[in-house]
Amino acid sequence: MNKQDLNYKEYVEIAEGIYWVGFFDESAGLHCNPYLIVDGDEAVLIDSGSRDDFSTVMLKVMRTGISPGKISRLIYQHYDPDLCGNIPHIEMLINSEDLKIISHHENNIFINYYSMSTPKQCIEELGFHFEFASGRRLEFIRTPYSHSPGSFITYDGMTKTLFSSDIFGSYDYNWDLYTRISTECRDCTPFKICPITRKACQIKGILDFHQRIMPSKKALQYALERIEELDISLIAPQHGSILDTPAAQEAVIRQLKELTNVGIDYFLEEKEN
Repeated sequence: MNKQDLNYKEYVEIAEGIYWVGFFDESAGLHCNPYLIVDGDEAVLIDSGSRDDFSTVMLKVMRTGISPGKISRLIYQHYDPDLCGNIPHIEMLINSEDLKIISHHENNIFINYYSMSTPKQCIEELGFHFEFASGRRLEFIRTPYSHSPGSFITYDGMTKTLFSSDIFGSYDYNWDLYTRISTECRDCTPFKICPITRKACQIKGILDFHQRIMPSKKALQYALERIEELDISLIAPQHGSILDTPAAQEAVIRQLKELTNVGIDYFLEEKEN
């Protein structure tokens, strides 16, 4: 598979049983990435997307060969409308009494405004994990205030895939499903235009996103420290591009850890200037 020559009108299998079921819009500037995990006859949908994305997401889900009725859990890593907006449509299509929504209780308060009908489960009540019948396990790791109080990330131990929610997200000035960040970027000073590719710098898009979306450097630093404790092969953020190489992951983590003005500090610096 040529990772830079994909047909974004179709789903993309990014790891064993894990599918990107998002959309591509060249003019969007911010891409959302719903992910489907299929394990035997069970399926889980992570951060399913906005209302307008519903038809695209569900068409791709069905093209994987899974029946929507097999989706037993909807996981929402925070409560923004770009993740949760299509919940009512998905509920109607799945139409199952076994369907449940998994999130943190801080998020579930707001997710109830999208839908009251599907039972909500809190990650703490689940012991911070969900287990498929096969024993495949999803671990939930809290990353509070990155960017909301109930934010968390999800780790699939079988494939070592991290679903990182808004962490590693990006303003997509130059978007591909798989990042173009390479070893050469590790020690580079991010510019608006990459001096090598002559395209918009993907790291610059990531840094801009975190400075505006994350409320503080302390919250971001805490999340990055939790992430560095994991054995990761693939980072699949809810916005931006997948980080599928150690070089890309190391480069981005280093740049994010070196950010000085994040959230309120970024705003105050902008105000002074």
